[in-house]
Amino acid sequence: MLSGEATQLLDDEAALLTLFEDLALAAGRAIMEHYETGVSVEEKADASPVTEADRAAERIILTGLRATLAGAPCVSEEEASGGVLPVCGDDGFLLVDPLDGTREFIGRRPDFTVNIALVREGTPVAGVVYAPARGVLYSGRPGAAFEVETRDGKSIAGRREISARPAHTPPAIVASRSHSTPETEAFIARYPGAETVSVGSSLKFCMLARGDADLYPRFGRTMQWDTAAGDAVLRAAGGRTLTLDGTLFTYGPKGGEGLEAFANPFFIAEGRAAE
Repeated sequence: MLSGEATQLLDDEAALLTLFEDLALAAGRAIMEHYETGVSVEEKADASPVTEADRAAERIILTGLRATLAGAPCVSEEEASGGVLPVCGDDGFLLVDPLDGTREFIGRRPDFTVNIALVREGTPVAGVVYAPARGVLYSGRPGAAFEVETRDGKSIAGRREISARPAHTPPAIVASRSHSTPETEAFIARYPGAETVSVGSSLKFCMLARGDADLYPRFGRTMQWDTAAGDAVLRAAGGRTLTLDGTLFTYGPKGGEGLEAFANPFFIAEGRAAE
């Protein structure tokens, strides 16, 4: 059961973002230590890679969340992969990907991120996406989205408000660097002259949120902890994420057992609708 203090914090998205930002910075510092020295790579049951950097970042984040938000359900990638899946209700739960873009990290490309989000009634209402190798953090809550500059990954140096732009014609389409599919290529082909940009991890959502792109189609497997934080930032910036039938993307346990309850359908993320 949530304490009164935890319940109050979960209802205060601005204060919650401060907590998320602090934990993301701390996790990012741990990740960068491994980035500099190198890590061995293991393979999980689903054939995706995992490293000690993933685990170290997760320990930092979960320790901080559980100390401050005792009793709040938290679904985190590595714990979930080990079978730890709490009951998640409509009153709020946390989704954490301690190192999104592990393949980018292993390949020493800077697009990996730390993702922390709060979901309430199926909607990602607060989220932080931190790219430690780039020294930039994105955060969002209802009505306010920010690009945050960090000071050597230790503190906040400054922030500016960001917003999704009205749709361009032809659009700029951002796609996955590591997970392109024939369906993605077919989607892009529907927009002759479209500019395409490849980037890894949840930074794709952030490119839409800051007005650098218009569409992000995803026709490949993702999990809710991959997308919730970036989706929260995008929605805070005026964008949205839709399923292929045009309905608003929602979060929380769905059909399926274990991890499959948190698997995402295909989706299209988009910036602000044309005015």
